Amino acid sequence: MTEKLAVQLDESLAHQRITLPYPMFESMEQRPWNPWVMEGVEYKLLSVNNRSGGFTCLLRVAPGTVAPVHHHLGAIELIVLSGDIYYDKSNVGTTGDYMFEPAGDIHQPKTEIGCVLFCVFDGPIAGLGEDGSVAGIVDGRSMLSLAEAHGVAHLVHS
Repeated sequence: MTEKLAVQLDESLAHQRITLPYPMFESMEQRPWNPWVMEGVEYKLLSVNNRSGGFTCLLRVAPGTVAPVHHHLGAIELIVLSGDIYYDKSNVGTTGDYMFEPAGDIHQPKTEIGCVLFCVFDGPIAGLGEDGSVAGIVDGRSMLSLAEAHGVAHLVHS
């Protein structure tokens, strides 16, 4: 489609198809930060996808944190809301930067000054042990269980 869409009038058939009630904006300030599965990282779980095992969250990472090596079983997209994040110093993500990581990536992110990230996980992630074996899996179901344990599952969309 190369043409711009026209605005429909209130009495149009297209306008009559609008889904009501409209979705509501939510204040993220109302949601508490809770400890996540990685040391030095807190989360706010926004939604889970029960079909793919994916989830959407905010992550707040403390200064100097080095994450465990982990394997993305699904792709992840993230936007740096504040701070810095990198895999090596040749490419440092800072406030406003976007990154797409394809499914299958294995890496170990780091931050010097800390960061807040908006993350969309398309599927689970696997934390790896020293020997390279899977030490644990984080997916939408386990994230929802974590939110239940922290008393915030009622705030999560699914």
